[in-house]
Amino acid sequence: MGSIFGTDGVRGKANADLTPELALALGRALVTVLREDGTRRPSILIGRDPRWSGEMLESALIAGITSAGGDAVSVGVLPTPAVAHLTAHSAAAAGAMISASHNPVGDNGIKFFGPEGYKLTDAEEERLEQLIAEDAGERPLSTDIGRRLRDHAAVARYVEYLATIADVDLTGLRIVVDGANGAASNVGPQVYRQLGADVVTVHCRPDGANINAGCGSTHPEVVSAAVLEHRADAGISHDGDADRLIAATHEGVEVDGDVILAVLARDAKHRGALAQDTVVTTVMTNLGFKRAMAGLHIDVLETKVGDRYVLEAMRERGLNLGGEQSGHLIDLDHATTGDGILSAVRLLSVVRSTGASLRELTDVMARLPQVLVNVRGVDKSRLDTTDAVWDVVRREEERLGDGGRVLLRPSGTEALVRVMAEAETADDAQLAVDRIADAVRDHLTV
Repeated sequence: MGSIFGTDGVRGKANADLTPELALALGRALVTVLREDGTRRPSILIGRDPRWSGEMLESALIAGITSAGGDAVSVGVLPTPAVAHLTAHSAAAAGAMISASHNPVGDNGIKFFGPEGYKLTDAEEERLEQLIAEDAGERPLSTDIGRRLRDHAAVARYVEYLATIADVDLTGLRIVVDGANGAASNVGPQVYRQLGADVVTVHCRPDGANINAGCGSTHPEVVSAAVLEHRADAGISHDGDADRLIAATHEGVEVDGDVILAVLARDAKHRGALAQDTVVTTVMTNLGFKRAMAGLHIDVLETKVGDRYVLEAMRERGLNLGGEQSGHLIDLDHATTGDGILSAVRLLSVVRSTGASLRELTDVMARLPQVLVNVRGVDKSRLDTTDAVWDVVRREEERLGDGGRVLLRPSGTEALVRVMAEAETADDAQLAVDRIADAVRDHLTV
């Protein structure tokens, strides 16, 4: 059996790669592991985003959980970080989120959280895979079978939690919120309005089919245009499961995760709240971010791409702030995973506490021109062993010198290779990407 888990849980085409049968097996395996750890009748909290296949997969996951003797507590449509938070602050033995995040409606995924609200480790995921391969686990009878329960107050508890920890009055601030027709569509506007903001919503009417469709954090131009149209002070854009944040200034200029993280890191350091004066990022982080942090005497710890690797480094080193350019931002003082709504609240709090506009705050760093190309139709598994490609990479690194960098890596969730370059000029970055992408196509095309 091949690996079921990827870099962020189980992900694939709903009803093809991620089938109801697999969801059922995952539910059974999870309960079996929890019972092995001594929990006789584990309770597992389940949330989902609004995409159509979520209902199907939730039903199958619940069937697996109850079949193995666990109780499944459905909280309905909620952001991924809400499921993590509620799992950690309840009697649940684990949590499960059914979502494909920023991916199209035809995809879906399942990720699990332990009782403290953290995603499962590699070892824990490997144990689940082993149990699924062996079709192991008990099949209790009669009243030992688990039950499906519903928690109708989950949304209210999560909204209240975010509003309470924010401790900021956003009265007089007009913001546009793009909910990606996903899990943030209801919760996000509730939180911002409870804090006093004047909220204009776009793409906050999910129908199960329109999630991430030309909107959300992967289409930042949408919220940028809406900010200008409604003369707002800022724009907030989430992805399908609301663990990301991309913002926009009042001038409609995109503010990505690198810039937001730089703003939050500077503010935390000034307040004496940045653990070890260190922030965690990934190899995709713009070189301008690193230069800005050096100027602020903030150390940067770099990891592989993926919020799970950022989180692992933060926990290992006792750090409290980290994130990705894509908008996954982690504040370990208040959350156990990336939380787009929490990140927005923290960003708007800096706007209010400093009296500066979001545009003024973005002056914290100067971005180097960055070009990213996804090369499709290639065998990404051969990338590491194809010397001809890496020869081109080395030549481009030498050409750019200290004024830029290149990054070549296989996608963790899609069948493609990503080529990225940064340089002092956009032309130099584009040239490096073109040369490397051509080499990838020449030597790795299927």
